[in-house]
Amino acid sequence: MKNIVTLIIITLFICGFCYGQDEYIYSKPKDIGDGWKTNDLKSLNIDTTLIYKMFNQLNNNENKIQSVLLIKDNQIIIEEYLNGQTSNQKHDLRSTTKSIRSILLGIAIDKGFIDNVNDPISKYLKSPIPKKNIDERKERITIKDLLTMSSGLDCNDWDKKSKGQEDKVSKKKDWLQYTLNLPMINEPGTVSNYCSMGAILIAEIISQSSGMTIDKFAEQYLFKPLNVINLSWGHTTKKEIISSGKRLYMTSRDMAKIGQLILNNGKWNDKQLVSEKWIAESTTPKTKITGIDYGYLWWNIPFRVNEKIYVSKTATGNGGQYIFVFPELNMIAVFTGSAYNSQEDKLPFKAITDILLPTFTGKK
Repeated sequence: MKNIVTLIIITLFICGFCYGQDEYIYSKPKDIGDGWKTNDLKSLNIDTTLIYKMFNQLNNNENKIQSVLLIKDNQIIIEEYLNGQTSNQKHDLRSTTKSIRSILLGIAIDKGFIDNVNDPISKYLKSPIPKKNIDERKERITIKDLLTMSSGLDCNDWDKKSKGQEDKVSKKKDWLQYTLNLPMINEPGTVSNYCSMGAILIAEIISQSSGMTIDKFAEQYLFKPLNVINLSWGHTTKKEIISSGKRLYMTSRDMAKIGQLILNNGKWNDKQLVSEKWIAESTTPKTKITGIDYGYLWWNIPFRVNEKIYVSKTATGNGGQYIFVFPELNMIAVFTGSAYNSQEDKLPFKAITDILLPTFTGKK
């Protein structure tokens, strides 16, 4: 019931876009020498009415959205920061980090550190090894199984009864050992349940196979080529944890670079950072989680405008951290927010459906 009430509030909020006063003042995003080109929204042949009304509502009504960026045809055309945020503010990406780990795994394969996603994780993960709930099925868990969240381990973040639920694991001293000790409840590769610890195992596999901590690997092979320097790795827990267990903190502009890398099939400024083959493979649906298409730590989320469906290659994070990539429209939308553990973090979905897609497709 609480979720229904929240969604009604969100719907009414969006409907309010239609009645806002034109107080929002648009300004062209600045060229700050970070590799992004910018363009003036007013120079495009589109009706900007809905966009103006959206920001009027966001600026004059309580919400938890912190930033909105829109990239069209490789240029930033909308860049707005709300609720006291600034352009150099780093955001806790939460599970959006998972999608970036997927890119890093593709790079590890490209560089020859890892041979194939169909390899068993034991080929690369030498320590720790399972010590409890010994099961021959654990020997068959592949990297692909982790990427598609179908390891077969009792790990489901969305089930409080699951032994591998993220909040339970975070209280343990050794996250990796505890995860590998979980009982098997399914055959590997058959059932997908949202499991954050699987993505952390992916980071550890990259680390052990390359001989570099995940942050150093990411810096050398991804962030330095992207000219991303204002970032950090951390976690909300006060416990000391391994590098592979930490999340990324990045600016909205740098999050958009990740989206552009996906949109450009692994290229940034004509330099191939990760293979085109990997981008295609990792963002193509392999399974479903709660009925939504899922690739290798990337969602495929459909948005309907009238009778037309636009599919976004999407990275999502608790609180409202989103990278929406629309290949068909050559467009990226980035949102950050502070609506942690709340249905309010779904407000960007309504903004995409009711505002941005109608504006840039000419459909209402």
